[in-house]
Amino acid sequence: MKILGRLRESLGKTTRQISALFASFTGADDAFYDELEETLILADLGAELSIATVDSLREIVLKEGLRGADEIKNALSGILSERISSTASGLVLETKPSIILVIGVNGVGKTTTIGKLALRYVKQGKKVLLCAGDTFRAAAGEQLSIWAERAGADIIRRDEGADPASVVFDAVSAAKARGTDIIICDTAGRLHNKSNLMNELEKIHRIIQRELPGSDKEVLLVLDATTGQNGLMQAREFKETAAITGIVLTKLDGTAKGGIVYAITDELKIPVKLIGVGEKPEDLLDFDGSEFSEAILS
Repeated sequence: MKILGRLRESLGKTTRQISALFASFTGADDAFYDELEETLILADLGAELSIATVDSLREIVLKEGLRGADEIKNALSGILSERISSTASGLVLETKPSIILVIGVNGVGKTTTIGKLALRYVKQGKKVLLCAGDTFRAAAGEQLSIWAERAGADIIRRDEGADPASVVFDAVSAAKARGTDIIICDTAGRLHNKSNLMNELEKIHRIIQRELPGSDKEVLLVLDATTGQNGLMQAREFKETAAITGIVLTKLDGTAKGGIVYAITDELKIPVKLIGVGEKPEDLLDFDGSEFSEAILS
């Protein structure tokens, strides 16, 4: 319930709008459904998904003879939960070493996410090595070094402009020599040139496949939840160039409305695996679709 409470706080605007709608509920008529549809669109579900969700709710209400606000709200929660629970899964990092590639445009919280992950796994007794593979942003390596020191993790970094794939190779080699449990790589901080991005990621994947055959690998796309539908556009772009295994949705503690979670999982079938609801390391939470939907509608 502690996590549920945190989610309610971070999704406050959407929660208040939906609560107000059901508080003034007088019956499941066209006016109610129209207002619900508009509320879901404003919550960043997108028009198509919002319409489909309301249509599904209409069917359930009619079929099961639902009349009260609470039972209709529960039915809506079930529909929303089902849309994201089918793709839900945690990080799979069973091999030694395992590797996490973290991608996303600059400014979405990549470095902070990596630092929080490092702290999480170091606290679990894991030996963690960070790889500063985003060599095109001047401050990226320095920021990652600060997080490595804070977490008590090792780090491999090279000069600005170095080949990202070569930095990953060095990190993998170091990890094998040091008995590292988890390698976390920062990379791919831009989208302006898809061809270069694809080539870069392909080189990195080839190195990992060659040097760590059979190792568990997660490719996490970090998205800023406050950007709404723009985040969905980024996910579409990156899906074309990267074998994404999961989404990290950051900044849910700000002005984010939360509905983008449903839009991403419904359209792209990529699971949201982690969410950020604050600045503290413990504010990076494992995603739970049922809790998320309950928080939005509570």
